[in-house]
Amino acid sequence: MERKDFLKAIAILPLGAAAMKLNTLHGLTDSLAPTERMPVLFLGHGNPMNAIDDNVFTRGFQSMAQTLPKPRAILCISAHWETKGTFVTAMEHPKTIHDFGGFPQALFDVQYPAPGSLDLALETQKLVSSAQVGLNEDWGLDHGCWTVVKFLYPNADIPVIEMSMDYTKGPEYHYALGKELSELRRKGVLIIGSGNTVHNLRLAAWDKMMVPGYAFDWATTANEKLKHLITDGDHKSLIRYDQLGKEIQMSIPTPEHYLPLLYILGLQEKDERATIFNDGLVAGSLNMMSVKIDRA
Repeated sequence: MERKDFLKAIAILPLGAAAMKLNTLHGLTDSLAPTERMPVLFLGHGNPMNAIDDNVFTRGFQSMAQTLPKPRAILCISAHWETKGTFVTAMEHPKTIHDFGGFPQALFDVQYPAPGSLDLALETQKLVSSAQVGLNEDWGLDHGCWTVVKFLYPNADIPVIEMSMDYTKGPEYHYALGKELSELRRKGVLIIGSGNTVHNLRLAAWDKMMVPGYAFDWATTANEKLKHLITDGDHKSLIRYDQLGKEIQMSIPTPEHYLPLLYILGLQEKDERATIFNDGLVAGSLNMMSVKIDRA
């Protein structure tokens, strides 16, 4: 059996059987030998146009990158890849996905040709016990991933894989699944969640997009409440975000942009703190608040 066909086969096996098969791939994950613990990031990706803009947020991403050790690989959980079940990309060369419309051609011309990492895909699959993780060769890097990672590593020389979010599961599931990825942090993997904690497109004031700091009162209240809960380490309240009041409910009308944060919070360890950066709101109902978690 060819290696590619072998990997497809183990992807659909029960977890135990798949693990036994994986043991026959001697040395496959040698590139993921132990390292110092990597930080983890939640990045507010916002408007896709950020990918070709020079603004306070893109400069914030660039500044943050200067504080990071160079990773061996990146695992990204993006708001823009929802599936029934959980999958990781496993192709050698993931495509740059332009999953949006109505923007200038210059944005569609952007490519982020980072390599993939089958080793990391298989290691991730092996680590997760709460779900059967499938290998996907069709997706690639969507704009929740590449529009922010390009500012951290503009040379596209770090392997990147994405992990999908199972839209049939609740917030507790996503938080717990994030915890299961913790070993990757000690194998040189930078784990990134990409979304927005205040993200109500229906109520956005598009005519105010270029007005710095323009925000509705309810969005400002929600943003401040979420920041305090994150820096205080109150994960229980953040998991039960639907019980945090009207302002939070208006800020998170659908969960997909919020859930990547829960993966990152699930990875926070007792000796670590959460630091807020890129703390700004745009168009009334969207924020760019981002989080770095590392040793206190």
